Amino acid sequence: MKKVRKKIFAIIGDPVGHSLSPAMHNAAFRALKLPHEYRAVHLKVRELKKFFKKLEAENYGGLNVTVPHKESVIPFLKKLSPEARRIGAVNTITLGRKGSKGFNTDGAGYLLSLQEEAKFSPKNKNAVLIGAGGAARAILAALCGAGLREATLANRTLSKAKILQKEFSKKFPKAVIRVKPLKREELKSPFEKADLLVNTSSAGMKGQAPLPLLPLSSLKASAVVSDIVYRPLETSLLKRARKLRLRALGGLSMLLHQGALAFELWTGKKAPLRVMRNALLSALKRQRKYDPGPG
Repeated sequence: MKKVRKKIFAIIGDPVGHSLSPAMHNAAFRALKLPHEYRAVHLKVRELKKFFKKLEAENYGGLNVTVPHKESVIPFLKKLSPEARRIGAVNTITLGRKGSKGFNTDGAGYLLSLQEEAKFSPKNKNAVLIGAGGAARAILAALCGAGLREATLANRTLSKAKILQKEFSKKFPKAVIRVKPLKREELKSPFEKADLLVNTSSAGMKGQAPLPLLPLSSLKASAVVSDIVYRPLETSLLKRARKLRLRALGGLSMLLHQGALAFELWTGKKAPLRVMRNALLSALKRQRKYDPGPG
């Protein structure tokens, strides 16, 4: 059997010290007896060019990309997958003899989490998405690609949501995409029709301001409330949803599945999901122990 050569993998972002990806991927490498190492690398936007120039010399095998670099890395890549090109953002990069290639596993990972945790299919459904950043782009593309009928984008900066609406209405002409300001009174009507509510923003994350009060009581009893934030595991949005007896889905499952898809792109091997999930939960417990406070 051919010996596997050690490679370095990393997540790049600003900030990146809070990331659970090193715990998840290093546990997966150990479980499959792969000699690789996964790191967290803190990079400012101005440092990206220098970093990409030295990747091959430092024996990198692949990267994950988090905020604020999901769009900024694109000029440094040789190729993009169709999905990454459609979304306009990259969260996974493969590096090899054929050069660098950008992928986006966020949307596919989110759909897998929806199916696994909530048994939810977007086909012919209506959704409200809070936020209009990179995560919103990936999730909206995935939902529309899976047959979503209508999406309402709610964002503090309405102009940003309108840009996303215009771009994605052309890419997904079968889906109706609307925009609304992130105000309770403006969202009552879209909430009444919604089968799915997704917070794609960082609002509610530990250290960030919470979401404004949303009209959750307007949601139908069968609606799913989803928050991609995973720290804390139970955000204020999810707590309110559970009090109303709505189905609530946290962000850890999306983190797991997008990471597993990236792992498979890098290694060509089936990701050990149970090992990766346990590593994520253990890492969260350690963070809570050494970083006490809200969430």
